[in-house]
Amino acid sequence: MKILIVEDEIALQESINSYLKVEGYNCESALTFNEGQEKICMYPYDCLLIDVNLPDGNGLDLIKLAKSQNVTAGIIVISARETIDDRITGLNFGADDYIVKPFHLSELNARIYSLLRRIHFKGEDQIVFNEIEVNATERLVMINNSPLDLTKKEYDLLLYFLSNKNRVLTKESICEYLWGDHADNAGTLDFVYTHIKNLRKKMIDKGGQNYIHTMYGVGYKFTTK
Repeated sequence: MKILIVEDEIALQESINSYLKVEGYNCESALTFNEGQEKICMYPYDCLLIDVNLPDGNGLDLIKLAKSQNVTAGIIVISARETIDDRITGLNFGADDYIVKPFHLSELNARIYSLLRRIHFKGEDQIVFNEIEVNATERLVMINNSPLDLTKKEYDLLLYFLSNKNRVLTKESICEYLWGDHADNAGTLDFVYTHIKNLRKKMIDKGGQNYIHTMYGVGYKFTTK
C-alpha cells in the first residue's frame, strides 16, 4: 500500500516515514504544499497524510484538489489544532480522519490500517476472491488453502490488482504505484512485466486461475473474463 506524507516538520515526517516503512508501506514525502500538489496530481496513492499548516499553503486546499481530481485515496488530516470546528472543517472538506499532534505513531498506523481496510476491503481483515485469500494483518496470501510465497513487490502488486478488479491498469500506473518517485528514473518498464510474470506463475503453480490478462498496447486487467 502506498502513502504520501505531506508534512513540513522534517523530524516528524522522517519519523512517520521510517515507522510506516517498517510496517510494510511504500511511503513518499512532500515538505511543501506545491510538492504535495504535484505528487497528488502525478501519482496514485492509497492514503494521503496531510498537515494543515504548510509553509506555502493550507493543507485543506490539498484535500479539495484531491477531491476535484477524483482521487480515491483515503485522507487523514494531521494538525496541531484540536478544536471541534477544525475537525469538522477537515472532515467537511473530504478528509476521512483527523489526528492531532503530538500523537503516537502506533495510533497513526492503526488509523491508516483501519481506513485502508474500510476503503479497499469493506472493513474486513480477510480478503477473499475465489480461491485467493489474503490476510491483510499478517500479509499472508493463500491459494487453495496453500501459502503463496511472494516478494513485497509481488504482494503489493496483487493487492493493487485486487483493489482494481476489471479495470485496465497501464504499465505506467503500475510502475508509479510500486516505485513512486523512483519510477521516473526507470529507463524501461520491462521490470513491470517481470513482476507480473512472476506473480502470475506463482499463482498458477499453486493451482490458481490466470486472472492477469494482457491488454496489448494498453496494460493489464485482473479479471475472470
